[in-house]
Amino acid sequence: MKEILADLDRWHRAGEQAAVARVIDLEGSGPRSPGAAMAVTAEAEVVGSVSGGCVEGAVVTESLEVMAAGDRRIVTFGYSDDEAFAVGLTCGGTIHLFLEPLEWGPVYDALASDLAEESPAALATVVEGPGVGAKMLVRPEGPDQERFATIGSLGTAGLDRAVQRDARGELVAGRSGLRRYSTEGEYSEQGEIEGEEVAVFVESFAPPPRMLIFGAVDFTAALARVAKVLGYRVTVCDARPVFATSKRFPMADEVVVSWPDRLLSEVGHGLGPRDAVCVLTHDAKFDVPAICSALGTDVGYIGVMGSRRTHKDRTRRLIEAGVTQEQLGRLRSPIGLDIGAATPEETAVSIVSEIISLRTGRQARALSATSGPIHD
Repeated sequence: MKEILADLDRWHRAGEQAAVARVIDLEGSGPRSPGAAMAVTAEAEVVGSVSGGCVEGAVVTESLEVMAAGDRRIVTFGYSDDEAFAVGLTCGGTIHLFLEPLEWGPVYDALASDLAEESPAALATVVEGPGVGAKMLVRPEGPDQERFATIGSLGTAGLDRAVQRDARGELVAGRSGLRRYSTEGEYSEQGEIEGEEVAVFVESFAPPPRMLIFGAVDFTAALARVAKVLGYRVTVCDARPVFATSKRFPMADEVVVSWPDRLLSEVGHGLGPRDAVCVLTHDAKFDVPAICSALGTDVGYIGVMGSRRTHKDRTRRLIEAGVTQEQLGRLRSPIGLDIGAATPEETAVSIVSEIISLRTGRQARALSATSGPIHD
């Protein structure tokens, strides 16, 4: 949705009729994740994508029907469906789309504002059951109740409370997905839904994950470039002003001249499971303070560059500095996957591959050497 929101605003201001299609659920492999969106005007102008080209033609047809009828619907495309196969969905999975007419309102206004400020927010939409199409914008809790108040309602106070709770949890994890509730938002002791069932799609708009790269060395530029491709907000930090310059690292979002532990004392409290710290200095006077500070945060990945000999010496220094064996278990050192990387660019690929593998919990092996589903 984020990628097409500006176009939706433009169409709204121009008074153009449009329909929005969003991926709300996947079964098996799919070309796009939940939250992928596509929009179509009455004149068949198209923005966005829901399948990387597989079913876009069929979605345009469905969207034009939605605009003509003024209704909302869930549309499913799967490999076993003759129609889906005919339009090219051959990846073996099934995608569920929610289509609705574009009705711009306060929720969209608030969402556009939050995204412009890079403020986290989650958009909850009833896609099935009573009140289909109802929307609520959920923001993280904070001291400023007016600023962090939710916008809109899904129908009942009980349902709103349940969705707010779950949406905030999804927002922390940076996930989007489909959830089912009763119209009152409560469940029986046996876990069964009481009352009418309602399906709510929660789409998270979390700020981009952060990557802090310590050390203005030759590998840093390559890692920063690859990390930007993956959507990270990249900070390069080095205490040496002659090396830590924006001219050397124009791809970074910011270049900070500081000791790593000082920077982490300022920003470490905001790091979470989606974020990464990469220590590339392989110099004890930088490495040890940086690692000790990183271990004091909730950052999801801590990778440290260096040979096995350097790693052994560094481990000894960390233990002397009070780091426990449990904490040492959080370190990925030597950094990266064993793919035979040699150049800075190859090393950058091995590092981000390890980050992805750690995040997904998947063992890094060639797909051709494994069996079972490609996507969990």
